[in-house]
Amino acid sequence: MYSKIQTVTFQGINVLKITAEVQIAAGLPSFTIVGLADKAVGESKERIRAALHSLGLSLPAKRITVNLAPADVMKEGSHFDLPIALGLLGAMEAIPSEELDSFIIMGELGLNGSIAPVSGILPASVFAVQEDFGFICPAEQGSEALWSANPDIIAAPDLLSLLNHLKGEQFLPKPQKSPPLEGKALNLLDINEIKGQETAKRALEIAAAGGHNMLMIGPPGSGKSMLAKRLPSILPPLTAKEMLETSIIHSIAGLLKEGQLVQTRPFRDPHHSASMPALAGGGAKARPGEISLAHNGVLFLDELPEFQRAALESLRQPMETGEVSIARAACHITYPARFQLIAAMNPCRCGYLGNTAMECPRAPKCGAEYLAKISGPLLDRIDLHVEVPAVNPWDLGQNKKDGPSSKQVASRVLKARKIQQERYESLNKTFFSNASADGEFLEQVCALNERGKKLLAEAAEKMGLSARGYFRILRVARTIADLAASETVTSEHIAEALSYRRMNFNTFK
Repeated sequence: MYSKIQTVTFQGINVLKITAEVQIAAGLPSFTIVGLADKAVGESKERIRAALHSLGLSLPAKRITVNLAPADVMKEGSHFDLPIALGLLGAMEAIPSEELDSFIIMGELGLNGSIAPVSGILPASVFAVQEDFGFICPAEQGSEALWSANPDIIAAPDLLSLLNHLKGEQFLPKPQKSPPLEGKALNLLDINEIKGQETAKRALEIAAAGGHNMLMIGPPGSGKSMLAKRLPSILPPLTAKEMLETSIIHSIAGLLKEGQLVQTRPFRDPHHSASMPALAGGGAKARPGEISLAHNGVLFLDELPEFQRAALESLRQPMETGEVSIARAACHITYPARFQLIAAMNPCRCGYLGNTAMECPRAPKCGAEYLAKISGPLLDRIDLHVEVPAVNPWDLGQNKKDGPSSKQVASRVLKARKIQQERYESLNKTFFSNASADGEFLEQVCALNERGKKLLAEAAEKMGLSARGYFRILRVARTIADLAASETVTSEHIAEALSYRRMNFNTFK
């Protein structure tokens, strides 16, 4: 007796088709799963046995062999429970196996026969559409699978109802899409709630308009974290393509809730104790890290020097390439990681360097030592360096909201992004924002007059800018010009970009 069922496994965000072959043959009673299965897959034998027992069925007293082909690909996860169980029932002739030939199947079985949610439903459903397969998944994730536009989805709450549906004795209703989140459900904070800090707000608007990385330095309580957490409220909305890309990564990580796609740009703020695998991805199963979960969104690193040095250095390559490669002995996986880095730090360990009334006795040496925890190459990849001083007590005492609202700033940012999009589309370029434009093309769209060239050259020499720093100033200046709806980059735009490029760190020494 033999049957086979189609399911999938994941290598990064790539989906691979797996065939679960089930053979029941004469011999001593046994239940063996072969094909590079991990511990979770191996334990499925007991979950399947208990689930079938809950239906009044028992495994035949014969030799049962399950092969997950191709056998040289690692299989991980509990989503193999349901395909193996259906393969067994097909081999036992309890259900017509030909009914399942056109389906990709995923689901974890409970001991009572229920079908529990699993990770990776969205990319698996998209893969099923591409391969012209239907899709069987847990009922709780039917709305998530629907986002793939697969016309043939069966979302079953338990094994018994699925079997009855396949036999034609019961009809499972089609899953329904979850309504999109609106208004306050998105939990976006308004930037005009921050009092003072006009320079930092301006820098935040520039960062949002061009997708630039940004570092804020200031004493405790100056509003660095508040500024960073309001960045999502002024970023442009996700495009349909970006929404699907981001949701696929979150689905693989098991973070999609209630069938909702990721509808706002991600904002990830890991604690400074996060390890290198937690940030870049990896671990035993090479899962996506924080930088991949922040794809198309924001990675906020508060207390930047407190992160492990190796963890911070792992960000350097993804910041340039927009992807991260995880190399392990058994696999080599690449995840998308096109994120916007927003970092914050105190000027020194005590946080009050420069304040003669509160700074510690080791000042100013402690400030230089604290800043030295961040490597020069990493600082060179950050476009905007912004000083965030302590807020004036008189500003704190004002009850009125200060400055334009997030809605007003977001409108200006969106206009600047549309200018960039139209510019790059007209030149057949695939850049997402000014921050991702390459150097040769950037010189073309940032043609400077003689005054601008002289200003930038003199500043680059005095500030000791690298080639990367030179082009990053051009990118920021191009964004400032876009915010002003200026077709050309003037010396005024260059001057403002230079003021953000490198703050005077000597003020903290």
